[in-house]
Amino acid sequence: MIKRLGDWLLLNWVPWLAAVIIRLLKRSMRVDFIGEEHPQTFWDNGDAVILAFWHDQLLLMVQGYRGPGAKILISASKDGELIAKTMKHFGQDAVRGSSSRGGRKAFRALLELARQPVDLVITPDGPKGPRHQVKEGIVQLARISGRPVIPMAFVCSRGHRFASWDRFLLPYPFGRGVYSFGAPLVYEQGEGSDRFQARMEVAMAENIQRARERLEEFGVSAV
Repeated sequence: MIKRLGDWLLLNWVPWLAAVIIRLLKRSMRVDFIGEEHPQTFWDNGDAVILAFWHDQLLLMVQGYRGPGAKILISASKDGELIAKTMKHFGQDAVRGSSSRGGRKAFRALLELARQPVDLVITPDGPKGPRHQVKEGIVQLARISGRPVIPMAFVCSRGHRFASWDRFLLPYPFGRGVYSFGAPLVYEQGEGSDRFQARMEVAMAENIQRARERLEEFGVSAV
């Protein structure tokens, strides 16, 4: 009975509280957006994209998305359930699964969603790493769906890096932050998976670097 009550509180109150904290954090920060013209061009034409960012930048990413609507790939674990319920408070739905759990079912769901006018959001190195390495799932999704992949990044001047596999970023209030979007990557006809994977890792690294450089223009460095 106590355990069931604890689980209910965990799954119902923690996501609500997390959503409140995320909103307050974002409002307390001075935030810039760069490169948003890349996804905006597709949105203006009624086209949907695949947005990709690294797992360590997850916390405030939902506040950096200003598109028409998205579905987010989230792990089928208990932690993933908390994240999925938190995203609900921002009007974003989840596709449950990962490379380690429920992956095939989630991939089929993403392919089905790729036929609909909704953006797909993926952390290519989630849920367990290796850190900042693109996995096969997003590569095949780009190949089969034909959708462009747009790198997305978030950096901030104040925060804490946890000693987790991804060095998860917890931004602190009242700092500066930058959301950055990179140029679209399209899986070219005849291109091998390894080549696209390598191109994507380079593009994501360059996108993060642009965000850091914008932050440095304000006289502060990224955490």
